[in-house]
Amino acid sequence: MTYSKMGIALVTGASAGIGAIYADRLARRGYDLILVARSQERLDEVAKRIAGSTNCNVSAVTADLNKADLGRIETLLGADPGITMLVNNAGIGAVAPLLESDVDKMQAMIELNITALTRLTYAAAPALVARGGGTIINISSAVAIAPELLNGVYGATKAFVLAFSLSLHKELADKKLRIQAVLPGAIATNFWDVSGGSLDALPSKAIMQSDDLVDAALAGLDQGELVTIPSLPDIADWHAYEAARQKLIPNLSLNTSPARYGVAVAA
Repeated sequence: MTYSKMGIALVTGASAGIGAIYADRLARRGYDLILVARSQERLDEVAKRIAGSTNCNVSAVTADLNKADLGRIETLLGADPGITMLVNNAGIGAVAPLLESDVDKMQAMIELNITALTRLTYAAAPALVARGGGTIINISSAVAIAPELLNGVYGATKAFVLAFSLSLHKELADKKLRIQAVLPGAIATNFWDVSGGSLDALPSKAIMQSDDLVDAALAGLDQGELVTIPSLPDIADWHAYEAARQKLIPNLSLNTSPARYGVAVAA
């Protein structure tokens, strides 16, 4: 089979919103596409539209990543030698506080936002390394570093995505595997309707359009960013945050407790 010189980008959650826009932008950059989502009808519409407006090849694969379908996508990532990029975009959210949340829905969110993302990454990473490199983009959220803003389980799943991405970068950067974690703020998508919230509660200046999000995220990728916060005005703020985190690391595991706790040191 003949592949685009850019290879194939596999995008999850590609039937609408951020995933569909990633698909469009990557096609315009010269990638062929494998689009993954639950809705065959909407997925076919996106695939048809992109194929009709670009010269890329587009495959639509219907899969529910919370079910046995996940294994099929893992196999595809490992077996298709043309795949050079994975965009882990599929996910669900929640805005209700813990006492008002259904624990079964929280578990389903964990399975999609964490388990599926992890398994797809584990399928893609060794295959990409064996092919000489590639890119994994993980869609996290601003609540990864501000979990107080929305549902705590949702924030925790996105904090996992950020932490996982940082670890992947440290482990795999010398193997020509690019990792990017994208931390959007409030985006004008159906996330809010599905999660039981409303954009009406937010000031307009806090809401970014999904096209602008994806364009900024890809610009961040081009600039070599490991972590991209699309709406952050000054990247120095992130660098200061990261520098403070790095300063903590050497003191996170020591053989004595600090004097402020008043714990006597054993002889």
